[in-house]
Amino acid sequence: HSSRAPAISVSAESCIPAGLRLGPVPGIFKLGKYLSDRREPGPKKKGRRAGRRISFLPPLFSSRVEVTAVPPVFQVRMVRGELVDEAGSSALEWIGLIRAARNSQEQTLEAVADLPGGQIFYRALRDVQPGEELTVWYSNPLAQWFDIPVTATPTHDEKGEERYICWYCWRTFKYPNSLKAHVHFHCALSHGRPFLHHDH
Repeated sequence: HSSRAPAISVSAESCIPAGLRLGPVPGIFKLGKYLSDRREPGPKKKGRRAGRRISFLPPLFSSRVEVTAVPPVFQVRMVRGELVDEAGSSALEWIGLIRAARNSQEQTLEAVADLPGGQIFYRALRDVQPGEELTVWYSNPLAQWFDIPVTATPTHDEKGEERYICWYCWRTFKYPNSLKAHVHFHCALSHGRPFLHHDH
């Protein structure tokens, strides 16, 4: 159920330095709850389905829909050492729009807490370049605190593509974090059992 995920992407307008902290993240922390392999709700960028959906609309609106079929980009930039949006608002106003990363390759931020159960911040893992999307996933200590799986081992399908399989219900995913989110938030068969037993 990714339909309630924000259909928006937060991108860097200027370089964001490694180690920059954003936050704290307000509200109940449920990072990844609406993550899916597809990443964003709404029509896919490619494929017949998106094209067909657009062609049903009157010509007056079709060009507007084609533009918005890809999630709108929300840009943030560094101003006097602080990351702000185009209106100058601080991260507290828009940090909830940052999407969960599906894997470590697309991840630019990690969610961290100074103390177990304490306030959660996002920290830049590396220098984020202009035009890059900000995406976030749990740091290992925070994942363990929330009982989110830390690792996911891929198998390969008949085409040689990586797949991640739920150990409880055998559902398959393309990305490791989609699997981790499924196990923690959605898998009816996991019954809240940890995916892997950690040494505490």
